[in-house]
Amino acid sequence: MADDALTIGVLLFDDVAELDVVGPWEVLGFWASHIATSSVRVVALGSQVGVVRGSKGLGMVADHATDEALPLDLLVHPGGNGTRGLVKDTAHLQWLRGLHERGTVLASVCTGSLILAAAGLLADRPATTHRDYLDKLAKIDPSIDVRREERFVDDGTVVTSAGVSAGIDMALHLVERYDGPEATQFTRAGIQYEAPEPVAGSGA
Repeated sequence: MADDALTIGVLLFDDVAELDVVGPWEVLGFWASHIATSSVRVVALGSQVGVVRGSKGLGMVADHATDEALPLDLLVHPGGNGTRGLVKDTAHLQWLRGLHERGTVLASVCTGSLILAAAGLLADRPATTHRDYLDKLAKIDPSIDVRREERFVDDGTVVTSAGVSAGIDMALHLVERYDGPEATQFTRAGIQYEAPEPVAGSGA
C-alpha cells in the first residue's frame, strides 16, 4: 500500500454495537478494494491489539492499538453499550482531541457522538445520534445543534450519524465526499444496498 494512501481507522472496543462497526467497514472496505480511484486502506483499531467482543457476542480483531503513531485521515467511532465507559475515559477523550487537532476527520455512528460531545468536539456544531439518546446528547453539551430528523450530519471535520444502520448511509456519504458520486453509486450497487424508507410510527 502506498505511503500516501488515505488511511481510515474503524475503532473497536468492548460492548461495541456490531453493525456500527461492520456496516461502515463493508462500505468503506468495498470502496477501498474495488472502486477507489486512489489508494485507500481501512484498519481496525483498539485500545490494544487483539480480539474485542461486541455487545451481541461477535469477536472482532483490532490490528492496531490506538497509541500507535498511525496517521489517520478518518476515524469511524461506533456506538454501543461500551460508550458508557468511554464517555468518562479521560485518556480516550484526549486521544480524540489529539486526532482532531492533527486534522483527522472524526465520524461517529449512533452513540459514538456522545463520546465526541464529551470530548468537547461537538460544541456549537450540528450533530445527531441514536433517536433514544438525542436528549442526552443535548444534555452533555447544550451548545450542540441537535438534528433530530437527519440520518447523518456532515459538519466538515466532524460527521455524525443516527442509530446503527445509519452508519451505512454515513459511510456512503463519506465515499462520495472523498471520491465522488460515481464511486458511491458503484459501491452502493456492489454491496446491493438501497437506502431504507422510514417506517411509519417508528421514529426512524
